Amino acid sequence: MLDRVVPAAAGKLDSVALGDWAIMTGPTDGRRLRERPAYEIEDRDLQTPFGRWLRLSPNRVMICDLLHFAKQVPTNIAQRRMKLDRLISARRQATLRPGWCVSFTKAFAAVATEFPQLRRSYMKFPWPHIFEHGRSVASVAVERTDDQEPELFFAKLPDPAQRRLGALDRYLKKFARTPGMNSKAARIGLRMTWLPRPLRHFVWWWSINVLPWDRANEIGTFGVTVYSALGAEAIHPLSPTSFVLTYGPIDEQGGVDVRIIYDHRIIDGATVARALSAIETQLNGAIADELLRAGKVGRSQRLAG
Repeated sequence: MLDRVVPAAAGKLDSVALGDWAIMTGPTDGRRLRERPAYEIEDRDLQTPFGRWLRLSPNRVMICDLLHFAKQVPTNIAQRRMKLDRLISARRQATLRPGWCVSFTKAFAAVATEFPQLRRSYMKFPWPHIFEHGRSVASVAVERTDDQEPELFFAKLPDPAQRRLGALDRYLKKFARTPGMNSKAARIGLRMTWLPRPLRHFVWWWSINVLPWDRANEIGTFGVTVYSALGAEAIHPLSPTSFVLTYGPIDEQGGVDVRIIYDHRIIDGATVARALSAIETQLNGAIADELLRAGKVGRSQRLAG
């Protein structure tokens, strides 16, 4: 008499449970039987074809082209733990609260007026050199649903240090909800996705390395990418821009980790560390003051009405 091993849930006779199995006694015709549950793995399970082919969308092709050049930038990371208590207090008092993204974007651009190194790009043509742009242009990553699927696009904010927070916030929200709203470079990039890859890469290379003013207006002097509202943070985002600003979730006391990913060919880490300190001062200073002024104006308008 041999034992028959079957799943415990299937047992109808007296049995002793052993993990997911029960060892049951009964006639087995001189053979030991082992019945496999559905959750057990066998070799034949790995031989079953599954999945489907998906064609790259035009937007995904453009992202792949940009990443091709982003991987060529030798970047490093500088991080600072900031305490934005005054900015938190100002946001609580404000009647209209622009998104955190525009506050960080404007603060970076304002600091770039004091640190010209934050407005520089490494150019390869006609010989390797550094070009200093006259103003900052932010390239803000925005998720938008085009063609029934969420995809990544980049909103360009020219000279954000000279714009009001409310204007920046309204533009980003309009960009996020308006399908087909893109910069000239994005429109060209989407239209040429049907071209062979070497030709597409040549067009992008020309824009990035030959025409510095075109690079600033269409690629940006710095990038901003965040998804802290989803409880996550980017560690080392890639971008063809010389700088990328990102930050993690912000706690109730205003504590937040802020990172700048920078092109080490044009700037050193000590300068970036000082820039991070200046950004914190800007956020707790001029940015908080702007929110407080906007709050006072809003309250006075309500009282007058």
